[in-house]
Amino acid sequence: MSEDQPLIKVDNISLSFGGVHALREVSFAVQPGEIFSIIGPNGAGKTSMLNCISGRYQPQKGQIAFKGQSVIGMKPNVRCKLGIGRTFQNLALFNHMTVLDNIMVGRHHLLKNNFLTGTLYWFSGARKEELAHRREVEDIIDFLEIASIRKNIAGTLSYGLRKRVELARAVALRPDLILLDEPMAGMNLEEKEDMARYIIDLNEEWGMTVVMIEHDMGVVMDISHRVMVLDFGREICTGLPDEVMANEQVKTAYLGVGLDEEIEETSGEVA
Repeated sequence: MSEDQPLIKVDNISLSFGGVHALREVSFAVQPGEIFSIIGPNGAGKTSMLNCISGRYQPQKGQIAFKGQSVIGMKPNVRCKLGIGRTFQNLALFNHMTVLDNIMVGRHHLLKNNFLTGTLYWFSGARKEELAHRREVEDIIDFLEIASIRKNIAGTLSYGLRKRVELARAVALRPDLILLDEPMAGMNLEEKEDMARYIIDLNEEWGMTVVMIEHDMGVVMDISHRVMVLDFGREICTGLPDEVMANEQVKTAYLGVGLDEEIEETSGEVA
């Protein structure tokens, strides 16, 4: 991939379910190292866009290129191996498993030893490989400050902590691109502040490019490099946070509530 090539490039993506148009000819590109946020009213097509990038949905029209390679038609697990990780709007943890085991699941596609070599655990590289993966997982646990719950059953945790565990599992993939679907939904003020800090650190210190859906406009405008607005499946504005905030089409899309007013309401929530 050349230095000036986008990490992810979306060209004229259209997606329909029966007669319902979820996305209509949406195009955008995200450069390596960006935090790129997608916003819009409920039903605008935001999660559908992430599902097209991650491979859960296959669009009827358009192209998606990751590192210059088309990923149209590829299954989600193949896209994970290429370096695309994600979290979900609705938690997708294994609630009966421990926090540690949930995060280890995120490493599984990186394992080199297969079933046959794994049976020779002590005599092959399987043991050494598992220890290396556990060290990686412990680094993530320390980074997200969840060491105290590492052996807890995921289903017994508070909603905010489960969101953090799901982020940990996505980070365990060591993706180049991480897709975050409402990472701060349902969180209190302190949890939002922590999550915003983690996202910035993943971007700046861990080198992950971020594409994020988030309804908290204060957070979006504070931490995003660029913002795209969807409305009824169409892209109506893409630009710097200040440019998006001043756009009249965007204000209209938010049912006549000025975006600056919405930001003012939430600006005190997350520093």
